[in-house]
Amino acid sequence: MGIIKQAIRYGLVGVGNTLITAAVIWVMMKIFDVSDILSNITGYIAGLVNSFIWNRQWTFKSSVGWTSGALKFGSVFVICYLLQLGVLLYLNKTLTIDSYYNQLIAMAFYTVINFVMNKFYTFKS
Repeated sequence: MGIIKQAIRYGLVGVGNTLITAAVIWVMMKIFDVSDILSNITGYIAGLVNSFIWNRQWTFKSSVGWTSGALKFGSVFVICYLLQLGVLLYLNKTLTIDSYYNQLIAMAFYTVINFVMNKFYTFKS
């Protein structure tokens, strides 16, 4: 499968993850009256689980084992998150633009780096 097709699928999975994360957070906070922090953690876990399953099965069509794949996927997430946080902090120190735009730049960096690491490490055939 071509890298462009995989990138499009990865983007679609990302949109779905965002919707699932937001929905879980909303349901926990508004219907079950759960704290912000627990709702946030649960929402992000739901999004990550969804992301792992769909990216493994559909985006990359990987035969990597579930356990080893999940451990690699979690490690990649942490690494990419920390890298994007570093980019964000660097941009906030060096650029004089609105810091919200730095968030968007860091998010774009995260997305690209995460796709590359998942393609060539987590779900490598």
